[in-house]
Amino acid sequence: MQERLQKIISQAGVASRRAAEKMIAEGRVKVDGKVVTELGCKVDPATADIRVDGKRVSAAERHVYFLLNKPKGYLSTAHDERGRRTVLDLLPEVTERVYPVGRLDNNTEGLLLITNDGTLMNGLLHPKYEVEKTYIARIMGEPDEVTLDRLRQGIRLEDGMTAPAKVRLLEQGGGQSRVEIAIHEGRNRQVRRMFAAIGCDVRALKRVRFAGLTLQGVKRGQYRELTPAELLALFRLAGIKR
Repeated sequence: MQERLQKIISQAGVASRRAAEKMIAEGRVKVDGKVVTELGCKVDPATADIRVDGKRVSAAERHVYFLLNKPKGYLSTAHDERGRRTVLDLLPEVTERVYPVGRLDNNTEGLLLITNDGTLMNGLLHPKYEVEKTYIARIMGEPDEVTLDRLRQGIRLEDGMTAPAKVRLLEQGGGQSRVEIAIHEGRNRQVRRMFAAIGCDVRALKRVRFAGLTLQGVKRGQYRELTPAELLALFRLAGIKR
């Protein structure tokens, strides 16, 4: 049975549906030896030879799930054309073709999920499920509660208003503050831009919680497999029945 190419790639665990569409548009996908750039292309996964970056897509690949404590200096991507370090360099023993769920920018550290389950990736990143992400930010400045309320109520950025955030002041003094902030959106560099909008430059940022998971027991640069109970909770959050 023929299906859209991006759906096949996603279900095979190669990437999320959105990332698969980007791969197709960039000319990184071949079907039976020919580059395909049309997003509406339909093929039969049972008979077609589908390759992404030269590697054959196999729907039979075992799904794997890891929690990584990302350090600074690593890109949240599976491939970098300039040869820079990526988060997959921290998982050398993993043989499956895996991808990060969402992104942490190069200078942000903390919790990052790594998997080849495209369906789970799509669910956790879909706006309708409002999956929460919690960060600890060290910022320049000592904003008062009135100022922090602007973040709690939603603040206007260049790409529109943010959803209300949960904000808790942890520590303050010496011209700096430590603030915990929880959001469920996934805009580019969103937390840094939100603090910039209230006049506070972020000097350090760490994601400490995502989709109910924490970094407990996982040191910086290390990773572990998710437990069956954690996976079940993630499937529920992503609207996936198991």
